[in-house]
Amino acid sequence: MNSHLPTSLTLSFAEFSQRGGCTDHHGDGWGIAFFESDCVSTGKGIRHFVDKSSAASSPIAHMLKSYPIKSHNVIAHVRKATVGMVALENCHPFVRELWGHNWVFAHNGDLKNYAPRLHGSFHPVGNTDSELAFCWLMQELAKSHADVPSVAELSCTLRELVPQIARHGTFNFLLSNGQALWAHATTKLHYVLRAHPFHQVHLKDEDISVNLAELNSPQDRQVIVVTEPLTTDESWVAMAAGELHVFVDGLLAECRTTGAALAV
Repeated sequence: MNSHLPTSLTLSFAEFSQRGGCTDHHGDGWGIAFFESDCVSTGKGIRHFVDKSSAASSPIAHMLKSYPIKSHNVIAHVRKATVGMVALENCHPFVRELWGHNWVFAHNGDLKNYAPRLHGSFHPVGNTDSELAFCWLMQELAKSHADVPSVAELSCTLRELVPQIARHGTFNFLLSNGQALWAHATTKLHYVLRAHPFHQVHLKDEDISVNLAELNSPQDRQVIVVTEPLTTDESWVAMAAGELHVFVDGLLAECRTTGAALAV
């Protein structure tokens, strides 16, 4: 999620977590990271929870369904293990520090014969292809920019780096530094923009309707990005293969094709 104002993720996370072993087979761990946003916080600090249990049965996930999360940027993930054992260190999202900012990354897909050279400060803790790709991205971003670049500069560099990973397989990912949310599609990613006037929506994984107007103020605005749509009656947009979307302030700031579609 990327939002204009600090926004609660309670509804979307409760719906999304059902796919971690209940309505879907992604039951090999889960995680969530959100950049803390309030009147005191700068938005650089994060709360990060992971669990190797399924999201549908995890006591931590159950607690978070009622936790008052307020954030501009949130990344959550439910895992189906393909590379790397079912273990806490292999649960997404992964977190690293760069230029004094926390960076959060989650990946859906498989990378074949992917063995980049890591020679900087970023190395995997677990043994997934996803964390390896994240470390390489952080390493190359650090090499490309001496200091904190703008969102536009970061987007430009990512467009050059992403195809080098995506040529090895499926590379659907979400990435955030608390300022923006980057989303890249190889196969499946969808997003929806929610803004005033808010309407009633019907959840896809549960037979429940929710009036978003009761949960949001007229000033609220957010983008939800997910593999498969969470609701049945909203205008979800399917991202095309090779597209890199940049979301800022609850809006689509940029959409470019990386060239990864041709590589795949």
